[in-house]
Amino acid sequence: MTLQSLPFPFTVCKLNNVTQLETDKKFYFTGITDEEISLLCKTTDVPSDTLERDDGWRGFRIVGTLDFSLIGILSKISTILAENKIGIFAVSTYNTDYVFVKEENFGKALDVLAANGYEVK
Repeated sequence: MTLQSLPFPFTVCKLNNVTQLETDKKFYFTGITDEEISLLCKTTDVPSDTLERDDGWRGFRIVGTLDFSLIGILSKISTILAENKIGIFAVSTYNTDYVFVKEENFGKALDVLAANGYEVK
């Protein structure tokens, strides 16, 4: 399985309202529940008025379109990283999965996954 590193830093943040969302941005993952409005985006695209933010994330995606019948892809990656004391923030889209780790763990995460048979671009 091939993983593609994303070349920019990300931020996870909590927003006050949906009017702060700019849906024309690339790599802009939102979650709206009855308790919060969360956003994961490139650090350069963080709205100016956030309730909370956590900078310093880096990410990679699983290359290709994953069929919904596939089981355990994200679980295997998260287990390998957890065994190496690397926490993740994961986002799934219709096509694939994205995994984000803190910047200081990014190189180690990619090295560990490569050592476990993943091709890293």
